[in-house]
Amino acid sequence: MIDVRPSQQMRDLGVVQHGAGILAEPARAFDLPAEREDAERITDELFAAMERIGQVHPFAKGMGIAAPQIGIARAAAVVLPPGDAPAIILLNPKITDRSDEADEQYEGCLSFFDVRGLVPRPLKITVESRALTGETVTTAYERGLARLIHHEIDHLDGLLYSARMRTGVAPIPVEEYRQTGRAWAYE
Repeated sequence: MIDVRPSQQMRDLGVVQHGAGILAEPARAFDLPAEREDAERITDELFAAMERIGQVHPFAKGMGIAAPQIGIARAAAVVLPPGDAPAIILLNPKITDRSDEADEQYEGCLSFFDVRGLVPRPLKITVESRALTGETVTTAYERGLARLIHHEIDHLDGLLYSARMRTGVAPIPVEEYRQTGRAWAYE
């Protein structure tokens, strides 16, 4: 049997990989409600990608995917929180407030799945996004969910988590990462 690297597995499932220009560029916002059909179609494509990925890899901490990761340069992302919580659809999201209190936890990314990185993030964020009708939706997120949402919004801003890591801290190979399958720990 051939051993397939995790990043190659994600590439085979249609996930754009680190180094592709689309991951380094800000995504284009939707004009809602005028572009509602486009937003719905792209959201459906994100859900389909998550379904494919979820078939081959469990995500105990929840998971998310942003449109640029499937080759679409639009400001849409979907986050599946851990457990049975409903999916969160983010259209044109912007972080409008963040707590001073932060922590560092390991994160993975579907676009470079061979490594995990220790990433500092605020424990609380407030996000303004748009509904398909064009209305503004403001939501506060905390702890692990704030981390997931922030990670996806970074993708829409053209950032990978490695840009948030402290100077001198490098990602570690997934083989050295020992927390796969466990939720992030918060006190």
